Amino acid sequence: MSAETTIQNPILRGFNPDPSIVRAGDDYYIATSTFEWFPGVQIHHSRDLAHWRLLTRALDRSSQLNMLGETDSCGIWAPCLTHADGLFWLIYTDVKRYGRTTVAGASGASLRDFHNYLVTSPRIDGEWSEPVYLNSSGFDPSLFHDDDGRKYLVNMLWDHRPGCNRFAGIVLQEFSSKERRLIGERKNIFKGTPLGFTEAPHLYKRKGWYYLLTAEGGTGWGHAVTMARSRKLAGPYELHPDTHILTARNRPDVELQRAGHADLVETQNGETYMVYLCGRPLRNRGRCTLGRETAIEKMAWGKDDWLRTLDGQGIPALETPAPPLPACAFPTSPTTEDFNSPQLPIDFQWLRTPWPEEIFHLAARPGFLRLYGRETIGSLFRQSLVGRRQQAHCISAATVVEFEPKHFQQAAGLVCYYSGAKFHYLHISHDETIGKHLRVMSCLPDSPQADAFTPPIPLSAGKPVHLRAEIDFERLHFGYRVEGIDNDWQWLPQQFDASILSDEACAPGTANFTGAFVGLACQDLSGMAHPADFDFFEYKERSYRARPFSIS
Repeated sequence: MSAETTIQNPILRGFNPDPSIVRAGDDYYIATSTFEWFPGVQIHHSRDLAHWRLLTRALDRSSQLNMLGETDSCGIWAPCLTHADGLFWLIYTDVKRYGRTTVAGASGASLRDFHNYLVTSPRIDGEWSEPVYLNSSGFDPSLFHDDDGRKYLVNMLWDHRPGCNRFAGIVLQEFSSKERRLIGERKNIFKGTPLGFTEAPHLYKRKGWYYLLTAEGGTGWGHAVTMARSRKLAGPYELHPDTHILTARNRPDVELQRAGHADLVETQNGETYMVYLCGRPLRNRGRCTLGRETAIEKMAWGKDDWLRTLDGQGIPALETPAPPLPACAFPTSPTTEDFNSPQLPIDFQWLRTPWPEEIFHLAARPGFLRLYGRETIGSLFRQSLVGRRQQAHCISAATVVEFEPKHFQQAAGLVCYYSGAKFHYLHISHDETIGKHLRVMSCLPDSPQADAFTPPIPLSAGKPVHLRAEIDFERLHFGYRVEGIDNDWQWLPQQFDASILSDEACAPGTANFTGAFVGLACQDLSGMAHPADFDFFEYKERSYRARPFSIS
């Protein structure tokens, strides 16, 4: 196939933040953060930088990752993926406690626990090694392979002391491949600029210069990519003449906002591209319901050996020139998953636990996804919720569930979910007066009443129930149909606010770094693990629908 002429951004849509990119031969790979969703670290594959597929997830067993009890938006932060010495090297942070931020109005202690680890594999899609512990001094670790064979770890340094800059700079320490540990003295090589929140370091070497790329300004509207360089690895580092080489902080008019947390890759032809996280807000800088996504920009080295965007403006763009590589498109994911495979489809994840057999099974009833009723929706431990990312502003999602609850502590259904503090849950339950019924529970982060329920709708017992969600930007509508009784969809009269499924809808200082999911859930608060069987899950991206009920 002929080469693409342009690349359309974002290249990784939906919740796919903190991209780290590497080329191995003719193949490109991007690793992105997964936070509390299991398995950990999404790895995407491309051969032309324009077309991407989700290939694998690296951290898939309990000896590598156990996030039980970790709060929302903790877990796996900012992986760094490199290739050297015949191995892929993956560095990542497992955040155990988020703590208070420096945001006004935030409560709690400014203490954080984040542990940094290394895993390796000769194959990108193979079994990754057991983790090697590195340090816990800060987050966003990155491994630099110098051309003399030595390796160095950089990460941001967290300073919890009162009156100090929490983001205390970028620290460097040598890593011994032979001893599999950090050695030598830790050095603070870059304190950052007045913009602050200096994080996400990556090191590169070019023409005798060491280049340090960092993110600054926080991962919201003020986000920016900062560059500095030095002739010596340990510095001192001088700032880029423009300081920030990519940002939308002063451009509310551009489509891609929150641009930052970047990484560089060189093509086979010597061209340089930069991947970075971004957000596509609802109109007029509204909330980013799709979470933080990944985009790419072709860059150019100037005569002064500094890196800039092609036009020198440093603004994220919806299109960028593609490299002259043969186009390599991948098959798209099916719109309907019938759960006929013994493995959960790759687009789906679950929360925290490395023991999925405790919350779901695909063989208990062939052709169905069986969820076992476990803890409350929003639990930090064993929560039976299986979902996939919302990757477009306008989508339709549907399922059919066979579920016969015996009392009010049992529930199952279709959920639009961001975290335990933000969701809309269309669920079936039981009431001693009404019997089997359907209603929506919403958890609202920006309302005086945090949880809200719609009136219950009685349902016939012993019948499968079809459930669906229609999302058009900030509008969410739910419908249902009882098999064998309802010929047409029955629509709930309420319109729900889908914009709460975003980073921006939150209390001051809380961690909100993921994105909207749509999926299936089941609870049994009695502890009896009463199951629900889901026959299929349908997910369709579509154009805006002014009349949300105009579906077949």
